[in-house]
Amino acid sequence: MRGAGAWLLALLALAGCASRAAPHAAPVTGQVVIDLADGPVARFAPDRAFGAVIDGLYQGRIDQTYTAPNIRALKTAGFGATIYNLRTELGIEAWHWTDRGRWSDAVHRQGYWIGDQRTDHPLRKAWGYFLPRRGDSIDQANDEGYSRIDDGQPASFWKSNPWLDPAYAQPGDARQWVVVHFDGPVAVSAARILWGLPYAARFAVQYWPGDDEQDPDGHWITLAEGHGRDGAQLLRLSPRPVSAQFFRILLESSSHVAPTGSRDRRDAMGYALRELGLGTLDAAGRFHDRIVHRREGHEQTQIYVSSTDPWHRARDRDPTTEQLGFDRIFSSGLTNGQPVMLNVGALYDTPDNTAAELRYFTAHHYPLRAVEIGLEPDGQFVPADDFADLFMQTAAAVRAVDPQVPIAGPGLEDAVTETWLDGHRDHSWNRLFIAALRRAHRLGDLDIFTFEHYPFDEACGAIDAKLREEDGRLAQGMRQLDADGVPRALPRSIIEYGFSAFSGAVAMELPEALYEADMLAHFLTLGGTSAYFLGYGPEELYDPENPCAGYGELMLFGEDARGRATWPTPAYWGARLVTQDWAQPGDGAHLIYRAQWQGAAGPRDLVASYALRRPDGHLSVLLINRDPGHAHVVSFAARGATGVQAIAGPFDVVQYGPAQYHWQADGPDGHPSRDEPPRHFTARGRLTLPAYSLTIARI
Repeated sequence: MRGAGAWLLALLALAGCASRAAPHAAPVTGQVVIDLADGPVARFAPDRAFGAVIDGLYQGRIDQTYTAPNIRALKTAGFGATIYNLRTELGIEAWHWTDRGRWSDAVHRQGYWIGDQRTDHPLRKAWGYFLPRRGDSIDQANDEGYSRIDDGQPASFWKSNPWLDPAYAQPGDARQWVVVHFDGPVAVSAARILWGLPYAARFAVQYWPGDDEQDPDGHWITLAEGHGRDGAQLLRLSPRPVSAQFFRILLESSSHVAPTGSRDRRDAMGYALRELGLGTLDAAGRFHDRIVHRREGHEQTQIYVSSTDPWHRARDRDPTTEQLGFDRIFSSGLTNGQPVMLNVGALYDTPDNTAAELRYFTAHHYPLRAVEIGLEPDGQFVPADDFADLFMQTAAAVRAVDPQVPIAGPGLEDAVTETWLDGHRDHSWNRLFIAALRRAHRLGDLDIFTFEHYPFDEACGAIDAKLREEDGRLAQGMRQLDADGVPRALPRSIIEYGFSAFSGAVAMELPEALYEADMLAHFLTLGGTSAYFLGYGPEELYDPENPCAGYGELMLFGEDARGRATWPTPAYWGARLVTQDWAQPGDGAHLIYRAQWQGAAGPRDLVASYALRRPDGHLSVLLINRDPGHAHVVSFAARGATGVQAIAGPFDVVQYGPAQYHWQADGPDGHPSRDEPPRHFTARGRLTLPAYSLTIARI
């Protein structure tokens, strides 16, 4: 294993290395035919197409990760574009992009926060703030919070987002809901509700009889309806207990009653609930609660809510997570001099704070590629109609500051989305979102459609089969966007990608490099415009959630005890080969042509091939051998106006595979036992693709 200085010198020199090929079965012979006759199928510019994510990190990691030497190392991967992601949107936290600003209740330093765009000191770090009116038991980030609905503390309460009240939102449905998710079927015939203010003037208690939360035939059945009041209510729901795993309190109309002494009209908007119990009544009328009430998200009965009020206090700052400050991003060189896509809050932020954030960018002349609104709203079970309301309000705030900046969103977990515990006939979250924008005549607010792409939850099993399966998954995702009504002319951007969103050894092995190069090229071929790699920074190995996956983490570099980038991962080389060798670095137009592998035997999807014409005139072919047990010998031909002609070379070749890299699994102490730069050589006629390898051939 090389030290930091040694690998960097080798990288910059692109020195060749001796081949140490492992023994394999006899190679398979085939041909790649490049179709030039029908013209290019897509085009892109590398500085816009290949990007990386600047994300929130654990406490202390900002200073350790973003050092000048580490940034120099990260930039050698060749990513031109960057996206700034908000971890607060996943962690159910309010966003303070600056520590200077004003509270709606300035006397008590609480309420709704608006950052001060006139901040006179550099923004080097920023933080999220816990929401004391939180309703969800779990979240998508650090997962350290809990629901106030079953925390056993009558003084605390959940409140829905006031920006979904008719005073702010589009005319129509003002309902909200609370879902209780038991570990298994539970008998329920009664409810005990301790209301906050404003309470629900009208509500219904329902259960879900489906086999699971995504049962296509599932639907909500009403057990009882009622009218809320300030204080506690004990309700008999049915004469006999109903057994189900999921129950819902559907809040249909608000009382619009604010707490005594309130001076903020938003205090009277939406719904507030202090504590909820579901269970049975015995013969003496005593209530037996089946909900577990704890101040720990994973110990209490699981609660999900449709929205959460972003109200918070100065003392609610989350010290465990930090974000890179805006001034530090641009002064550090991380952006490569390119405009940034800025992710802004919608679920747990306010339009006014977003507007102030944009004014800060404008005042400092920081270039923006786009403003992205939303991050995984589908994965957080937010109703599509509600998110559309928040999206449109935030978009209006953005347009008021900068009418020209493109607006991106909604930042889905995947291109294929499904609603959760929803009685709609249409179970596509995205289609419901697009339809809501159309109804409001606001589809024009969306300039770039964004989603994440992590095709496999389990990073174990037959990895080679999954690499081949990914072709169909990505293509199906793009077709689903068409079916959901996303206009074909709307640019599509993948805001995060990797083999899996869960940690595992596959991220440290050759398949991650194969997946990354394959996905990037395939996505561009399908008409995608840009993709952003999440693991931008050196990292440590993490304990896998699934034991079969092994230790690993999606990252460009391993780190030493002081957080310094030490050895490049396969993900690094997968990125570098695409950004620096397949493509020509810069902003020039690249034309993609169809290239088909025609093997003499075996499945045709073992070798993926992508051809492009670079601005320098070279025809550049990316070849991914997804076969773990066979080398493949390839020749080249081009189909032109006069037919198919062989291409003899010479070829300028860059190749990365088992001869360059081998991962030694050893739990948290895993490390590469072989870690060399790609081999660079010249070839003619036929070219051998080692098993599990990436090859670039420039003609």
